[in-house]
Amino acid sequence: MSTGTSTTVVRETKETKVQVELARGPGAAKVDTGLKFFDHMLATFARYAGLELTLHARGDLRHHLMEDVAITLGTAVQRVVPATAARYGERTVPMDDALVQACLDAGGRFYYRGPLKNRLYEHWMRSFCEHSRITLHLRVLRGRDSHHLTEAAFKALGLALRDAMVDSGVVFSMKGTVALEVK
Repeated sequence: MSTGTSTTVVRETKETKVQVELARGPGAAKVDTGLKFFDHMLATFARYAGLELTLHARGDLRHHLMEDVAITLGTAVQRVVPATAARYGERTVPMDDALVQACLDAGGRFYYRGPLKNRLYEHWMRSFCEHSRITLHLRVLRGRDSHHLTEAAFKALGLALRDAMVDSGVVFSMKGTVALEVK
């Protein structure tokens, strides 16, 4: 189901099963992947992005599970970005020793530049960007604690996406559209 403001996406492979229900709203989240810190990061992202998220996922390996959640959630996010979105967002988030900046363009083209210290979360960001069709430049400006860096990154990504999804009433593209047909 996709209505432009809400969508449901299911991904089932031999390795994983992921179901995402997503809508624009105040940011309530019900997340269950079996990985407590990952659940916390996804709920944090939803809260800061202003997205209502219900996500259930299971998988054989942590890598497969996280990658397929990124693919499924990214696809859902791409579907709820308004055609007349403000498109651009930038936020810098401090969290204790960490300082992380996210600059993004929700205009329909994938590009990711990091890195985060944690390889799995770095891979998650890249896969999420590819499937949400956003450009994201994520910069770690300061910090050593992997937990703080990862959480600051999810918060900065969420806040930047919230800004980019504001419906401006006009299309921010010289080409006349940034909408892509989703099947």
